[in-house]
Amino acid sequence: MRFLALLLVIWPCLAVAQNEGIVADLSQRRVSITTNFTGSEIIIFGAVKRETPISAADPLEVIITVAGPEQAVTVRKKERVAGIWVNTQEQEIDSAPSFYAVMTTAPLDEILSETEDLRYRITKTKVIRAVDGGAERDIEGFTDALIRIRQGEDIYQLNENAVVLFDSTLFRSQVRLPANLTEGDYETTIYLMRNKEVVSRHVTQIEVNKVGLERFLYNLAHQQPLIYGIMSLVIAIAAGWLASAAFRVLRSG
Repeated sequence: MRFLALLLVIWPCLAVAQNEGIVADLSQRRVSITTNFTGSEIIIFGAVKRETPISAADPLEVIITVAGPEQAVTVRKKERVAGIWVNTQEQEIDSAPSFYAVMTTAPLDEILSETEDLRYRITKTKVIRAVDGGAERDIEGFTDALIRIRQGEDIYQLNENAVVLFDSTLFRSQVRLPANLTEGDYETTIYLMRNKEVVSRHVTQIEVNKVGLERFLYNLAHQQPLIYGIMSLVIAIAAGWLASAAFRVLRSG
């Protein structure tokens, strides 16, 4: 009987979770990096699909994340020793997104619980995984330092209240992709929130690739490093010779 009573209590909540979903799209799904690439801005928009009426008592919120390819990173701590700045400690970060942006309809701590953050790894501190080598190091301090550095480079972003939600149905936001992007697939995840819990989520991809001369040089450097090195040396010698010849002409004139 107790189980039946509990089921009757939670059944409406389960029905709401099952009857609400997300339909979304992007203004562009492919970003091309060229020699004059200065960044891009992508609009993320969509709607909430539901089979039940909107509940005014439990309003919806939206969180959108855009994550670039994950990389291993070594974070080093510098200290002044005998008047010289030297690396004294380092920490291996097992995995960190090369780019990470979070957009929300409200302050993040008001719409996301700690439990859901641990489960879905939404905030910047949760999406980064550091290796604990057993040494007495401040791993959290190294992680915070990495976040602080990448925020300064505009490749880690937190934009609260940047998602506009109309009548708990239509939503819209945009993300700024800076010029210093890493090539690869950028995962865009849209979370539908109610009472600080994830009701539904939708995942799509943004493809970021180098094209033209950038693509040629990138492929040459990684696939034919010897040829790339010889070509770079020849170009450097030719540039030096031309500069020297131009200088001699100017002096003689």
